[in-house]
Amino acid sequence: MSGTVLISGTGLVGTSIGLGLRAAGWEVRGWDPDPAVAAESLRRGALDRLIDDPRDHTGVDVVVLAGPLSAIVETVSALRTDALVTDVAGVKTPVVEAASHLPHFVGGHPMAGGATSGPDLASAHVFHGAAWVLASDGAEEADLETVESLVRALRANPIRMTAAEHDAAVARVSHLPHLLAGALVRVASHVDATGLAGGGFRDLTRVAGADTSWWPDVLGANRVEVTAAIDELIAELEMMRSLVDGHDRDALAQTLDEARSIRSSLAEHHAQVRVVLIDRPGELARIGHALEASQADVRDIQLRHGEHGGGGVLTISVAHRSRAALRAALESEGFTLDD
Repeated sequence: MSGTVLISGTGLVGTSIGLGLRAAGWEVRGWDPDPAVAAESLRRGALDRLIDDPRDHTGVDVVVLAGPLSAIVETVSALRTDALVTDVAGVKTPVVEAASHLPHFVGGHPMAGGATSGPDLASAHVFHGAAWVLASDGAEEADLETVESLVRALRANPIRMTAAEHDAAVARVSHLPHLLAGALVRVASHVDATGLAGGGFRDLTRVAGADTSWWPDVLGANRVEVTAAIDELIAELEMMRSLVDGHDRDALAQTLDEARSIRSSLAEHHAQVRVVLIDRPGELARIGHALEASQADVRDIQLRHGEHGGGGVLTISVAHRSRAALRAALESEGFTLDD
């Protein structure tokens, strides 16, 4: 399926959507409150053309609201249109409530993005393999199927759930981790330990380096679920503290093993190839050559540095069908794989 889409808000996510949909054969129109941002999105090839009035939906099949949460809620509350409307906000309940007057609305949230904002680093590939939640509250089946087609055109995986289910889930897998990363960085700074931080600490706190401008809106809008998630985390930490303080090695080991098992299940939808890196020039260039030669379908890349520098282990997550080819290409480049 293809059609005409209007993207209102052409920052990182909006421009990435435009790039992906144009590549899939959609006509893409765009608007942004900042003319320079809109012009950059057009220059990057994400849009067929700019429009002057975001309320002009003539010939538009789908309207995508891709601004900050507060702007989306304000816009959708005042919107009057017969076109199908969707959005990308990270909290769904206030948006779904604000859009209740629209005849055709499907709330959406792509579980992908980046630590930056603006169209400069937008990519058509950012949504590949990512979950894309569709809020089913009050939505018509035909509208859900249309937005699912749009999502699949971006090579993302649509998942239906209610707005309340979504907000409870993201509080625990997105919002709480951001707060936890900030807390860990602050705790480490209390004893000036950040200079000793290795790969594990950097992995855990990566999201603390993300753009913070839109987080207060998101956390405030989802405060009921976020505070519940914080309470749950405190309870888990207090339980672990009691085990550590009581020298209960068996119970502590069991608790950590249970967590390890749950964490391992997160990788079931892809395969991981771990490569040992040596601290020498050209290592990453040879990795790139192996990726090119294997044509691997890459889903994620994480580098765990040596605790005090000097190489590390690069974990490349790929589609299962790509694992054998990537392993062969890496071995032909002389790399040691960490099985």
